[in-house]
Amino acid sequence: MPTRTARTAWTGGLQDGSGQVELASSGVGKFDVSFPKRTADTAEGTTSPEELIAAAHSSCYAMALSGQIATAGGTVQSLAVDADVTLGPDPAGGFHISTIKLTVRGKVDGLDAAGFQAAAEGAKVGCPISKALAGVGTIELDAALES
Repeated sequence: MPTRTARTAWTGGLQDGSGQVELASSGVGKFDVSFPKRTADTAEGTTSPEELIAAAHSSCYAMALSGQIATAGGTVQSLAVDADVTLGPDPAGGFHISTIKLTVRGKVDGLDAAGFQAAAEGAKVGCPISKALAGVGTIELDAALES
């Protein structure tokens, strides 16, 4: 299996510095990062490690759920997956990812709501990014079929 690479070039201190993260393996882009914007309510054109984790988790989860649905005998018409990653203060000091909430809405043939929910829970457990994030306090799931 392949290894994927991202790299960050950073200058300055934590509060006054900034950097650029590059998706090096794919070459699809470079994105600005900044600690003050990371902890602000608005991102103002910068990304953050939490947003990148959210992107990784939502895409991995969509793939895992698609596989779970197929295994259960269903056919995916569409899946919309949001991942909300929350950065908060760590009681031990500093910061940590306190919660991740996955929200999925799916249009699926061949499964009822219970079958979809079972596939959604299985994908949450089986997704490689969910496994990597097992140290997060809570990974919530809100899954529902749409008609």
